[in-house]
Amino acid sequence: MIAPSPFQSVPLSQAYRLLNHGPTVLVSSAHGDRRNVMAAAWNMPLDFDPPKVAVVIDKATLTRELIEASGQFVLAIPGRDLAERTLAAGSCSGREGDKFEALGLDVLPASQVQVPLPAGCIGWLECRVIDEPHIQRTYDLFLGEVVAAWADSDMYSAGRWHFPEQGRSSIHYVSGGQFFATGEAFEVDRKA
Repeated sequence: MIAPSPFQSVPLSQAYRLLNHGPTVLVSSAHGDRRNVMAAAWNMPLDFDPPKVAVVIDKATLTRELIEASGQFVLAIPGRDLAERTLAAGSCSGREGDKFEALGLDVLPASQVQVPLPAGCIGWLECRVIDEPHIQRTYDLFLGEVVAAWADSDMYSAGRWHFPEQGRSSIHYVSGGQFFATGEAFEVDRKA
């Protein structure tokens, strides 16, 4: 198929890149004495009340194993200052050792789940798995009910993100080590 000018054809294997500029998250998991953290660019909100999220977690990962065992996970929103560690968290396996330690990521205690919150992030969602075995097996898609949410008050207030420091804005992974940082906010007048 030939795309009409001035459009560029995008290979279907890269079609996700047109939509994939939501914030990249660190997925934190734990069960027993094991814990892990990985990066995930494929995540999204699903519902308001109760709040729900979705995240893709490959069946080969330690994170998946820990989430399936515990029924809990945390989505943490790193800022630009954590981009290098976020990329590293998505590029190596936790089966070879504690990635929190390897990446120099301190942890904070969660309030509603038994999963650590990666310190230094700008927001956190504590989640309990909504068990959907078919979509978990078939699509590696996990649904979670958000049972607690936190944000850095320097970055989030009055129900909105604001990024006074460029190094702390949320990051958005595209591919091949390329990220975008959230830009300047703007409002559009809502006319009745």
